[in-house]
Amino acid sequence: MAEHRIFGISFASVYPHYVAKVERKGRTIDELHEVITWLTGYDEAGIAAAIADERSFRDFFGLAPAMHPAASAITGVICGVRVEEIEDPLMQQIRWLDKLVDELAKGKAMDKVLRQVPAAS
Repeated sequence: MAEHRIFGISFASVYPHYVAKVERKGRTIDELHEVITWLTGYDEAGIAAAIADERSFRDFFGLAPAMHPAASAITGVICGVRVEEIEDPLMQQIRWLDKLVDELAKGKAMDKVLRQVPAAS
């Protein structure tokens, strides 16, 4: 079976769309980067390097410093598909990022986007 086309698309080619989506809804690039960092472990320099070297999504996620252990808590529908039911690990990671960007753009609180449990009082 042929590999999905999105795996070879560069992160750099999609990144401006993520930026436009969140900024159009009043969110910031810093918040977008916080989401990317939370999911992948990339720091600012790592995100910049991934953009500069036009790394494919396959390599972007393959070289990610550390996928967040709570990433599997990302649920919901993106592009008509439930992200928790996606069988291909790389496609699931791509859709996790899409889902987080969507939630950020929809104005969801950052602690909810990043799946943080409020501290007990």
